[in-house]
Amino acid sequence: MAQLEGNLNPFLQAMCRAQTLQFPRKRNSMVCLDSIRRDPRWRDPNLHEVISMLSHPVDPVKSNAAAYLQHLCYENDRIKQEVRQLNGVPMLVTLLDHPKAEVHRKACGALRNISYGKDHNNKMAIKNCEGIPALVRLLRKSSSVEVKELATGTLWNLSSHEPLKMVVINNGLQTLTDEIIIPHSGWKKDSVNPSKLLSAEWTTVFKNTSGCLRNVSSDGAEARQRLRECEGLVDALLHALHSAVVNKDTDNKSVENCVCILRNLSYHVHKEIPGAERFQEPHANHLMRSVGHQKKKNEPDCFGGKKAKGWKNGFMDRKYGTMDLPKRTEQMKGLELLYQPEVVRLYLSLLTCSHNHNTLEAAAGALQNLAAGHWAWSSYIRATVRKEKGLPILVELLCSDVDKVVRAVAIALRNLAMDRRNKDLIGSYALRDLVGNLPCGQQHPAKNLEGDTVVSILNTIHEIITDSPENARALIQGHAVQKLVSINKSRYSTKAASHVLQTIWAYKDLRHMLNKAGWNKSHFKVFLALSWSKSVKQGGDDITLPLMDKNQGLQTIACIPSAKCF
Repeated sequence: MAQLEGNLNPFLQAMCRAQTLQFPRKRNSMVCLDSIRRDPRWRDPNLHEVISMLSHPVDPVKSNAAAYLQHLCYENDRIKQEVRQLNGVPMLVTLLDHPKAEVHRKACGALRNISYGKDHNNKMAIKNCEGIPALVRLLRKSSSVEVKELATGTLWNLSSHEPLKMVVINNGLQTLTDEIIIPHSGWKKDSVNPSKLLSAEWTTVFKNTSGCLRNVSSDGAEARQRLRECEGLVDALLHALHSAVVNKDTDNKSVENCVCILRNLSYHVHKEIPGAERFQEPHANHLMRSVGHQKKKNEPDCFGGKKAKGWKNGFMDRKYGTMDLPKRTEQMKGLELLYQPEVVRLYLSLLTCSHNHNTLEAAAGALQNLAAGHWAWSSYIRATVRKEKGLPILVELLCSDVDKVVRAVAIALRNLAMDRRNKDLIGSYALRDLVGNLPCGQQHPAKNLEGDTVVSILNTIHEIITDSPENARALIQGHAVQKLVSINKSRYSTKAASHVLQTIWAYKDLRHMLNKAGWNKSHFKVFLALSWSKSVKQGGDDITLPLMDKNQGLQTIACIPSAKCF
């Protein structure tokens, strides 16, 4: 040891002798560091010297050099870049497989700090030296909670870069599910008694892992399908959310991540799951617009009213509204759970209980996705939302001051309005709030909603009044025409506003009412100026949007706590 120390920088010699030095765990670490700094031979080692120590034959030197790099790289993009340019990243990745826990723990900590931030070159450097498989191996072999937190935190950071999403999936999806998601969710694969299942554990490692999977779930169709087919993942995520609702703990980051994953996996589920064509209904839109056009006497609605004979707890004994639910011969599991009508109650509970705006947006987005498309399950979902008294919950959220929540709820209501009974109810109870969110010409409402949100609201209004002169009449009586005409003539003119106006004018029986109010055909012409929104579809009922929060999930940790840390 003495011979090896003789070749080291004095600072590193002292680090080698002070094996009790621990960043940032022990208070005596700072005492040791102070004593080192008082040595007259002491000087700060340069970065090249620190990186060279990563390959030193003495393990304490390796671990202390890695810890020092972790400290230097904390919120310092310049140092991260220099570490990369000096080929420090491959050396740190190599140390992930080191048998000594202290060495691979500190190497992983350094990589987590290096991977944090907007410089994707650092992330690619870790990927290019097989860092992702090494992190997954470390996750499998280590029993240390701290190491698992560091490894999953690094993977979370890496997953924020688009080109690495599938790499993370290919190398670590099943491991992340088996080692972290399932055990911490409280769900057990072989349990036959749901009442005996454990509650979820909202640990840091679960938060990191769910954040990583949230990022990769937004990558595209292939990524979504891989996650849907990952054994136990959907089951565990749903169980964790049920646990959160039961325990009234719905505002934490892990719950948000879980809902976001499920929302993304629900995107285009009616097109992408194997055998989806068996459930397609080519004429479903026409069917659902016509079914239940006349409300039956004493038929209850989700906004209150009498229950008809044969109803029990909000459900009909044999009929599910106007439709029969499919008979099941075995318990649903895996990706099938994504679109079962029972999942509606979970999302509605989250919309009722949570105060986390991201969770609210994601839960509304999941319903939005599930209610889209022409297949049998979307019809069941639309009916279930009504029968579970979900429409009033969604309508109330239109009053939210959070733009993204209003947008998600508006699009969900639009898809739900494809069901004729839902359309009647939404027209009766939601039009006022929808119109209230519209700007009046150049002036925006108090909430100052974004253009995309206003377009979503207009598209929802258009769906509600299509094939429904009663809803169109209510829209006119609600003084919406003035706002629509102002939007149509303003520099923010949008096709969505003109579509609503043209649909209103197409009802000849309503023209007398319009003329009496001072409106004529000229007010319903199309005036297209600067497009308000380019990202929202203008038409079609297949409005499904994944939650692609690409910048979520980045985190860092300093080797030595400072005023900025945490």
